[in-house]
Amino acid sequence: MKREHDRHLRELIRRRGFARRLLRPLPRRANVARYPVIKWFAEHASKRPFLWSFKREHVMPALYGGAILAFLPLFGVQFLAAFGAALLLRCNLTITVGLQFITNPFTLLPIYGFTGYIGNSVMRMLGLGGELGFLLGGANALVVGGIIVGVSVALLADIAWRIAAWEASRFRARMAELEALRQHDERHDNQ
Repeated sequence: MKREHDRHLRELIRRRGFARRLLRPLPRRANVARYPVIKWFAEHASKRPFLWSFKREHVMPALYGGAILAFLPLFGVQFLAAFGAALLLRCNLTITVGLQFITNPFTLLPIYGFTGYIGNSVMRMLGLGGELGFLLGGANALVVGGIIVGVSVALLADIAWRIAAWEASRFRARMAELEALRQHDERHDNQ
């Protein structure tokens, strides 16, 4: 049992380190003033505990709102939009902003090309937007496609979050069980 307990403890330390490395570049209550647009609202943000909460009720809206915003044609104002969405949806700011990194200068053209294609296909299938012209029709296709792709990515992220939460609860339960056995063995050995 001692060996399994030690292995679980090492795995717990590894998981925490991975989470810290993953969250390091993202805004947190302690470093929110470092972010270009968000720093203007740092005082306002520090008074809203839901922006920093990783409870399920604050994570799920962040996944959906952040994913949809990430695929909308808002490049350049995404962080400001993410901050506004986090306040409006009362969700986790770190996740909402983190999802905005999906669309960056390297992924911009492929993502917007794909969302435009999806939006245009859906609009043609529904018989919408034909009379709008190239420019306005293209903009509408980007928005429609961004919403469709954003919701799809959010659904996948939701499923992944639920699986990870289930696995983490199993891991914590096994860790507690091993800790109780270890304490029992120590008491038994001392007698």
